Amino acid sequence: MANLININLVEIILGKLYALWFREFRVFLRERSRLIASIFTPVLWLFVLGSGFGSSVHLSTGADYQKFIFPGIINMSIIFTSVFFGSYIIWDRKFDFLKSVMVAPVGRTTIFVGKTLGGMTTSLVEVVILLVIGGLIGIHFSALSLAQTIAIALLLSFCLTSLGLAMGSYIESLEGFQLIVSFVVFPLFFLSGALFPLSNLPGWLSILTKIDPATYAVDALRNTMLGISSYSVAIDIGVLAAFTIGLGLIGGYSFGRMKAV
Repeated sequence: MANLININLVEIILGKLYALWFREFRVFLRERSRLIASIFTPVLWLFVLGSGFGSSVHLSTGADYQKFIFPGIINMSIIFTSVFFGSYIIWDRKFDFLKSVMVAPVGRTTIFVGKTLGGMTTSLVEVVILLVIGGLIGIHFSALSLAQTIAIALLLSFCLTSLGLAMGSYIESLEGFQLIVSFVVFPLFFLSGALFPLSNLPGWLSILTKIDPATYAVDALRNTMLGISSYSVAIDIGVLAAFTIGLGLIGGYSFGRMKAV
C-alpha cells in the first residue's frame, strides 16, 4: 500500500514538472526570433573573432584558434541564455501567471525545477545547432564525445539557470534585471578561458578564472572535443557539479521566499 502511494506521488510530481516544462518550451517555440538572436551572436563571434584572431594567434598547443574557441562559444550561448532566463519570472509576475501557479497545489520547489528544466531545454536546442556548425568547421564528434558534450552543457545550464532564477526572484523590473545581469554574464564568459588558454595567466586573473563555474565547463568541453585541457575531466565535472548543487540550492531557496506579486 505504501509503495503504491509513493508511486502515485511520484507520478503526480512528474506530471506537474512536465506541465511546467511544456509551458516554458511552448513559449520558446513561439518566439523564433529569440532563437535566431541567441544563435546569431555566438556564430558571429565564432567566425569573425575566430577568423580574425586566428590569422595572427598561434597557440602553443598547435590547435586552430577557431576550433580552440568553439567550446567557449558553446559556453557563451549557455551563459547568456540560462542567466537571462530569470527575466521570465519578472514577466510571469507582471502578467499574474506566476500568482496563478503559486496558488495551485504545486510546491515552489516543483515550480522552480520545472522552470529550470525549461531553461535547460532552451539551451540544449541552441547547443545542438552550434554542434552542427562545429561539424562544418571541422570538429569531429564521436557518439561518446557528443554524449559528454550534452551532459556538460546540461550541467552548466542547470547551474546558471538556477542563478538567473535566483536573481529574478529578488528583482521586480526588467530594466533592473538586465542591468545587474550584465555585471554577471560578461565576467562569467570572459573569465572562463573561452577565448584564451588558462596557462601562464597573471596570478590575480588565474584566481578569478578558478572561481568561475563556466571555466570548468569550457575546459571539459575543450578536452572532450579537442583533447586539450588544463584540468582532468574528473576535476572539471566535480567542481562544476559542486557549483550546480550550490546554485541550485540558492535558487530554490530564493524562489521559495519570492513574492508572487
